[in-house]
Amino acid sequence: MLREIPGGVCAPGGFRAAGVYCGVKQGVPADGPQTVLPSARGKYDLAMILSDCECSAAAVYTLNRVKAAPIYVTMGHLEDGVCRGIIVNSGNANACAPMSHENAARMCQLAAQATGLKQEDFVVASTGVIGQTLNIGAIEAGMPGLVSALSQTGSDDAATAILTTDRVKKQTAVVCTVGGKQVRIGAIAKGSGMIHPNMGTMLCFVTTDCAITPDLLAEALHEVVPRTFNRVTVDGDTSTNDMCVVLANGRAGNAQIEWKDDDFAVFCKALHQVCRQMARAIAGDGEGASRLVTCTVRQARSEESAERLGKAVVGSSLVKAAMFGADANWGRVLCAMGYSKAPFRPEYVDVRFSSIAGEVLVCQKGTGLKFDEELAKKILSQNEVVIDVCLHEGEHEATCWGCDLTYDYVKINGDYRS
Repeated sequence: MLREIPGGVCAPGGFRAAGVYCGVKQGVPADGPQTVLPSARGKYDLAMILSDCECSAAAVYTLNRVKAAPIYVTMGHLEDGVCRGIIVNSGNANACAPMSHENAARMCQLAAQATGLKQEDFVVASTGVIGQTLNIGAIEAGMPGLVSALSQTGSDDAATAILTTDRVKKQTAVVCTVGGKQVRIGAIAKGSGMIHPNMGTMLCFVTTDCAITPDLLAEALHEVVPRTFNRVTVDGDTSTNDMCVVLANGRAGNAQIEWKDDDFAVFCKALHQVCRQMARAIAGDGEGASRLVTCTVRQARSEESAERLGKAVVGSSLVKAAMFGADANWGRVLCAMGYSKAPFRPEYVDVRFSSIAGEVLVCQKGTGLKFDEELAKKILSQNEVVIDVCLHEGEHEATCWGCDLTYDYVKINGDYRS
């Protein structure tokens, strides 16, 4: 049985975390990086997650052809499938910038020196503005304080430190039983803009005390990501820095998962719940968003076609704008489905809008129905709106997540670098 628990990435045994302010966005002087000691403290911008022992490790990365330097450094460090910790900064993406690879490697080196570990023991990630030189001096100055702040209650600070334009922290944890032992899985994530389903659409760091081989941990992650993070879209842009990393330190004491047996299935189910919750949180916190938009496509010919249709609906700018205006313009839903390139028969389609305020059938067998416009507006004015599409063609379904498109999205991205 799965149940939610507090603690985020520190809920699993043997993990500590911390977040501090070091001044990454103070900028880099013309004569190069230097230590920055600002008099005024700001939002936390440097985080670490550390295991007390070696972990099996797995990751998935952005499919954007332009990848940030931290991704390449992390890829190299995870070639052997083991890791000890994660070092991450917000405020600067360290992508397409001078000294980007050197600075990503330097972050790992600084983390290693401060913890007495090896440089290769760390995953590194960055998020923020692209093209600006990373203020490595600020990170170097902040590293000792970050390490001294590590604690079993540090998930909240770490979750804060990785945010950029996000409005809320994103963290969760669950407990399940694997091999007769209680196994915990926790996560923190960030993601608000430049999000489109092409891997993980954000940064997400997952910890677990489950004992599992690196190969099966990677298989579990690759099973879960396509059905969670890859079904999220905010604005159609795939980031250069997207990364989802899972660390498993085995502290739960279960017999190590080495085969795709019942224990593996339980672990995958728990991992799916954690990632699904993070995916929903990211979609609901889209830049400028006022509501989470969920689209479930049912009775499809295949899961793949249902997913493609659902993605087209939540990714449509016109659908998103209609959701912002609480306008039950179901024709935009069918239009988006029509250009998705997924097979379906429009004359079989039913469309229903629902929320905690009720539900309303607006289209049946591809044709519009008379409905209560006031009720529809009330339904579409809630914090989460569900677009239910029934194809009447098969037994498969998929759920995708997005958000509405508001004036604030343009405002946020019109001056993102300032």
